[in-house]
Amino acid sequence: MTKLEQIEKSVTELDKQEFEAFSAWFEALQAERWDRQMEADAASGKLDRFVEKALADFRAGKTRPL
Repeated sequence: MTKLEQIEKSVTELDKQEFEAFSAWFEALQAERWDRQMEADAASGKLDRFVEKALADFRAGKTRPL
C-alpha cells in the first residue's frame, strides 16, 4: 500500500468530528502553500506582466470602480 493509499484509508475512517477538523486543517494548509507560491511568484517577477496590463488598462480608462 502506498503512502497516499494509507492516507486515503485513514481519512475515510475518521468520524464526523475528526473529519471536520482534518478538513479545516487541510484547507488552511492549502491556503498557506498557495500564499507562499504567490509570494514567490511575485518576488521572482512572474506576475509583472499582469501588473503592467492592469496598470495600462487603468491608465487607459478601461476599468470601473468596484
